[in-house]
Amino acid sequence: MGILKVDDLTREFRMGQEIIRALDDISFSVEQGEFVTIMGSSGSGKSTLLNILGCLDTATSGDYEIDQRKTRNLTKDQLAKIRNKKIGFIFQSYNLLARTSAIENVELPLLYNPLISSGERRKRAIKSLEMVGLGERLHHTPAQLSGGQQQRVAIARSLVNDPVVILADEATGNLDTKTSYEIMSLFQDLNIQGKTIIFVTHEPDIAAFSGRTIILKDGKIKHDKLNNQILIAKEELENIQQSSE
Repeated sequence: MGILKVDDLTREFRMGQEIIRALDDISFSVEQGEFVTIMGSSGSGKSTLLNILGCLDTATSGDYEIDQRKTRNLTKDQLAKIRNKKIGFIFQSYNLLARTSAIENVELPLLYNPLISSGERRKRAIKSLEMVGLGERLHHTPAQLSGGQQQRVAIARSLVNDPVVILADEATGNLDTKTSYEIMSLFQDLNIQGKTIIFVTHEPDIAAFSGRTIILKDGKIKHDKLNNQILIAKEELENIQQSSE
């Protein structure tokens, strides 16, 4: 079943007298349970595309549909509801509240849902942190966690609403190779559990852990191909550890 569908999508920005076309008539769909990476150099349109997929921005023309809901002509409030209920965001810089514990950071998306009690909120946050291997770090603040652990908190926060898709923007960009592969191993585990993941990266070795790669260039899709030899992050981690011994 198609979770995301993009049809003839164009996004233009006006800069003075000039019109910049950041996305140029692109079309693709993502099925439930896919793990897709989006690649492209700076200025290729990948950040613009991610903003539209995340309902943070709307297209100039064309259609975008998430979970069989068309987003064209929706109000800002309606888009915000879709973001909160259907999308989990993960950012390069983690975006955690510095003086707030891991469990409180993970609870944040649920604070805007009046149907969820404080007890249920706490229960879901604990479950999400346990899913990412941080069940014993519930009350640690970001300053008490490593970069990889902070990113795990951010991943737990993206899971707490049980979204239909996880959107990750350069989620390994601030991490060393070993920690990056640990995070990719976690993403692969989540994908095996049925999570649909779209992961923006500029690193080919990171894209090799996904099942499909879309490459953008000048706002157009240059390649959209299945990865026939998906690397297993756990195996790559073992190779790193063996070579360092």
